[in-house]
Amino acid sequence: MSAADLRAWRERGRMVAATPLGHRAFLIDEGNPDASPDSTLVLLHGFPESSYSYAGAFPLVAGVFDRVVSFDFIGFGFSDKPADGFGYSLMEQADVALRLIRESGIEGCHFIAHDMGDSVMTELLARINQNQPSWFGTGAVSVSFTNGGMVLGDAKLRVGQRALVSPAGRMLSRIMDSPTVFEKQVNSAQGNDRLTEEQILDMYSASSSGAPRGLMAELIGYLRERRRFEKSRWLPAVRDATMPIQICWGADDAVAPVAIARRLQSEVKPEARLTVIDGLGHFAQIQDPDAWFGGLAPFWEEIA
Repeated sequence: MSAADLRAWRERGRMVAATPLGHRAFLIDEGNPDASPDSTLVLLHGFPESSYSYAGAFPLVAGVFDRVVSFDFIGFGFSDKPADGFGYSLMEQADVALRLIRESGIEGCHFIAHDMGDSVMTELLARINQNQPSWFGTGAVSVSFTNGGMVLGDAKLRVGQRALVSPAGRMLSRIMDSPTVFEKQVNSAQGNDRLTEEQILDMYSASSSGAPRGLMAELIGYLRERRRFEKSRWLPAVRDATMPIQICWGADDAVAPVAIARRLQSEVKPEARLTVIDGLGHFAQIQDPDAWFGGLAPFWEEIA
């Protein structure tokens, strides 16, 4: 990937109003717009990323699904990054996801989620389990959770994450907002040395596009929500979900270690398909899209 690739990615998408105040989200919607829910895939990205994290995997999943949709959450990637009128909570990001799905005319779909996207997905499940929203009639056909801190007690937060979520986070975020610090934090979370400098710079360029200094502290505030809702709302939503679920994890992950995946499968959702991919780290879909896709794809064949 390169700066030219990042520009090309931007040109493939469009900006769509995604909040009641008109904040816009960057959306990519490719394939057959009339595809059925069984043939539609929606991708949810993580922190501190954007939809561009899936760029390498896009052609692969497009070989399985007739329609593939991805977007940047508000505050991420090419989406708007408002200083007020948006609280950057997971609840609000779930609202954003649903609004974009509805604007795209999707009444049901498969999901892949990663990192923060996993947490947004659990909030979506909490709603879907209650048949909400009513227009999302088919709902989630299947859900694939990939490397993320879904069990916060097992997560190994990096120094930078702990700093950003602290009371001094906003001030520290201004200090930490540099490509060098970003690279160190990404490598620390990745858990191996298999991300290239160019891949990490692409992540930084996408995440920092139009971002006010100090925004990272706002974006990572979702970790506080995990403490509040994980046991009371979000893990029960995974437990009670009726659609097929898979848990696919890069084994080298340092921030969301494979212990999280194993606990999810053993204690929360025993019927979920668990796949652990050796040699892949936290940002598995960036590191090696082919290996990541290879871990996910058998699940869709099984449930077809």
